[in-house]
Amino acid sequence: MLRETLNQALKDAMKAKDAPRLATLRLILAALKDRDIAARTSGDDRAGIPDTDILALLQTMMKQRRESITLYEQGGRQDLADKEKAEIAVIESFLPKQLSEAEVEAAARGAIAEAGAQGIKDMGKVMAILKTRYAGQMDFAKAAAILKSQLS
Repeated sequence: MLRETLNQALKDAMKAKDAPRLATLRLILAALKDRDIAARTSGDDRAGIPDTDILALLQTMMKQRRESITLYEQGGRQDLADKEKAEIAVIESFLPKQLSEAEVEAAARGAIAEAGAQGIKDMGKVMAILKTRYAGQMDFAKAAAILKSQLS
């Protein structure tokens, strides 16, 4: 389970006195705890969010950091951009291998065939299939652009 892997990595970073990795892991676990709290609907739900949601959380965190890097570099703050790049490296270590553009295109074609999609109006069905199968493995913004071109 991904949650246990993150907790173990936190302990390992503490033992190794790796401050940058430790700080990033604490950020990840804090965001995870926030999502767990938000997901609770009853007092007895202690399991937390599933791994697919954790992967989505990690991808969101990476996207936020990439946007920050762009802004920091535009503002001439390379020191902060470097810090964000280090955080991305830590977050990426917990994500599965990302699919290449060719693999995303192939997955999109397969999902279109499976959903029987005829046009742009069926894009939601196809995206749902991709999100269930490839959570954490692809950038869904890029996948959406590929889908639009294939469905047009």
